[in-house]
Amino acid sequence: MTISTARPAVRGISTRVEQFTESVIREMTRLAMEHDAINLAQGFPDFAAPALIKDAAIQAINEDINQYSVTWGDPALRQALAAKYQRWYGMDIHADEHVTVCCGSTEAMISTLIAVLNPGDETIIFEPYYENYGPDSVLSGATPRFVPLHPPGPGQTQWNFDREELAAAFNDRTRAIIINTPNNPTGKVFTRSELEFIRDLCVQWDCLAITDEIYEHIIYDGRQHVPLATLDGMAERTITISGASKTFSVTGWRVGWALAPARLAGGIRKVHDFLTVGAPAPLQMAVAHALEHGDEYCRKLSGEYAARRARILPRLEEAGLKGAPPEGAYYVMTDVAEFLPACGKDDVEFTRWLIREVGVAAVPGSSFYYHAGQGATQIRFCYPKRDVTLDEAARRLATVRDTARRLRG
Repeated sequence: MTISTARPAVRGISTRVEQFTESVIREMTRLAMEHDAINLAQGFPDFAAPALIKDAAIQAINEDINQYSVTWGDPALRQALAAKYQRWYGMDIHADEHVTVCCGSTEAMISTLIAVLNPGDETIIFEPYYENYGPDSVLSGATPRFVPLHPPGPGQTQWNFDREELAAAFNDRTRAIIINTPNNPTGKVFTRSELEFIRDLCVQWDCLAITDEIYEHIIYDGRQHVPLATLDGMAERTITISGASKTFSVTGWRVGWALAPARLAGGIRKVHDFLTVGAPAPLQMAVAHALEHGDEYCRKLSGEYAARRARILPRLEEAGLKGAPPEGAYYVMTDVAEFLPACGKDDVEFTRWLIREVGVAAVPGSSFYYHAGQGATQIRFCYPKRDVTLDEAARRLATVRDTARRLRG
């Protein structure tokens, strides 16, 4: 009898992970760094965070708050969150029963989906969507179903969904719908009427709503942010996710949270514990301080971002990069069909060309869609930047139209 001493083949990655690519947004940031391009791709500010949160972090570190906090969040932050949501939205949040502090809203989302989904379940996701939602669903064992957000048509100014298309996506396997409002990448703010329609479908099909509200304080033109959990019948079937990253310009701190009914919070806490143990202790204290003392700062935030929006949107349009003015968040999806194929056959090639030849980074529109071929004439810009950065980006982008004409010959 002969026993082979050959080593067995090494197994590859899981079939789940093979279903999605790396983050295209982070890839664009790496390319921007390689080519010294202005980064209007990844949504992080290039200006300072407010002093009230930085000073509190320094104080917490100096006071040696450097060890593990309670796994699901320091009591001070959980209490601050409960008070904030009561103050702003009238939500009845119990710090000990409903709040899980996570390593950013990104971890809050994957912890939530792993906690509430089973193999064979389905999630409903509006498309275009923030790129994490699809992979998060797959990693949780569920199957995502996508419902289109339609770009503005004649006489319209904003992205909208077809109510019949959304209703048709629900079925007996639907476990959750993911709603991002204000929305990345479209800038859409879901209206109360739209949310009530979604509420009625959730009740009809007995499914959960998982809301990503990370841009809740960046909203324009007198619109109001309506947390879905505040609608009648939704407090017990909504998980509200948000974080400090966008509001306080601290995207690298990774402090986020999930607010869930008590029957679900325990599962989220278990997953969070085994994924990351806990968010950074001194930074939790800083976020608690900012929430307690930052209401006036939050009220002014929309006006500051409205000024940035007003600064960059006309310059994009002058460059031939037209898009609907966002209602919230700090992104704009623009159409680049005019520049194809002279500057690339599709959105991916065009974006790479833009980084390499023009020195401005954006995100290919197709990375926000599940179905192949969609978004191939769109790219997304972000504008949480200083005026000098936006002005320089606009100066560079002003050359795109003439360059495209020259390349066409």
